[in-house]
Amino acid sequence: MSAVLLMLLVSTVNAGTLREKGSLRREARRLSCVRCCGPSEEPVSFASSRSTRMSNDPAYSVPKVQPTIDITILKGEKGDLGEKGITGGAGKDGEQGLRGYNGRKGQKGQVGPPGNSCKLHYAAFSVGRRKPLHSSDYFQHVTFDTEFVNLYKHFSMFTGKFFCYVPGIYFLNLNVHTWNFKETYLHLMKNNKEVAILYAQPSDRSIMQSQSLMLELQEGDEVWVRMFKRERENGIYSEESDIYITFNGHLIKPAIE
Repeated sequence: MSAVLLMLLVSTVNAGTLREKGSLRREARRLSCVRCCGPSEEPVSFASSRSTRMSNDPAYSVPKVQPTIDITILKGEKGDLGEKGITGGAGKDGEQGLRGYNGRKGQKGQVGPPGNSCKLHYAAFSVGRRKPLHSSDYFQHVTFDTEFVNLYKHFSMFTGKFFCYVPGIYFLNLNVHTWNFKETYLHLMKNNKEVAILYAQPSDRSIMQSQSLMLELQEGDEVWVRMFKRERENGIYSEESDIYITFNGHLIKPAIE
């Protein structure tokens, strides 16, 4: 019996010892260090981690102070006027302004010196033909036998041509009377080139035909009239008592005034 009690006592003591050893092991495990970083990283101290937590926490942050400075207190007295700088470049022209009011009339000036006398230029002619004319050649020159106006003799009654001495713009006019049943075909010539035509078809009644134009002539140009013969008879009619054929011209505007 006593042996049984002794064995129960030993087992009780051993169980208590085992419980104490287990609690000591658990306490040692709880107080031992645990690695919280990698092998290549240094462990963070408790103080630095606490400082980091306090700096990130708004409750522990230090308020920023922004001082306000009154500039008027620091402003000094006005300095002396500096030297004039270099003149800049001219700007763009502005828009034209409104027209101003008319000024007062000035005093009458002195009489100027006499000018040169004006040189007037004139040129004019008017001639006629009393005899009828038939075209015997392919081209036939028309001459005139009556002189109405021939200023400065610029129109030659021998050649039947007007010679230009005063360059400028001229008005020219040709009038003829057709012949019954005959064609009327004439050229108004400038030098050796026809510039206008006077034409009338054959008819049983004779009529008056006219041609007018303006030409710019240079000094030395000649103006005259010629007949042009085709397959039909070509003729212009006139009489000794009456003049049906006239050729006229005059200067309108000289080239140099």
